[in-house]
Amino acid sequence: MLHALTRQVGSTFAACELTFFDRQPIDVARAMDQHRAYEACLRELGAKVISLPADPSFPDGVFVEDPAIILDEVAIITRPGAESRRAETVSIAQALAPFRELQHIHEPATLEGGDVVHIGKVLYVGLSRRTNREGIAQLSAFLQPFGYRVVPVEVHGCLHLKSGACWAGSNVVLANRQWIDASAFHDFEIIDVAEPAAADVLPIAGKLLVPASFPRTCEILEAHGIAVQPIDVSELQKAEAGVTCMSLLFEA
Repeated sequence: MLHALTRQVGSTFAACELTFFDRQPIDVARAMDQHRAYEACLRELGAKVISLPADPSFPDGVFVEDPAIILDEVAIITRPGAESRRAETVSIAQALAPFRELQHIHEPATLEGGDVVHIGKVLYVGLSRRTNREGIAQLSAFLQPFGYRVVPVEVHGCLHLKSGACWAGSNVVLANRQWIDASAFHDFEIIDVAEPAAADVLPIAGKLLVPASFPRTCEILEAHGIAVQPIDVSELQKAEAGVTCMSLLFEA
């Protein structure tokens, strides 16, 4: 059964970390409503949602993708590059322990799940402001016994690799080639985004979850025969959010 681990938006959400975006006012109540709609969408698409309570100690806690990477065989608990987020891993590890064996990334490594694009037995991992070479090396060492290959990808214009490239199902990667080294995805058909931040998309149940704020990219995807599910996450996007970062999807 498909599970989706999420965490509710906290009252301190407006104090989130920002790296590439300018800070602007966030309507936290509206962000909470949009997140509840996001969880409802995951349920409608067949996922059993495990919704953790908000923790005001962690403004970025809603972004549960970054503290963990979940594969069929193991879950890797990361060491986020943003120091303010490192303690988020404790509750995420507790939530995942009933489902997977856990491995932990250790200092001096940094690694965030938003930098990991998992396609088959390959994990493409962004070398970014949040993930360093030691993080990539530790991840590769953990996963080698399970037959996975880890491919580093340069990220130079956005927060995470998934901000600039995501698997869109089948043999397709949606990308902003200005933000990442797209040559790593040479084995795939690359569809170019129409809006710069539109590459963060989430394949689930035969559909592609895409922020409704990127209508031109939605049209391009539909023209390629991809079933798109637009969703309004506009208030959450002010915190550099995408649709991938607010859930951890896994079978159990």
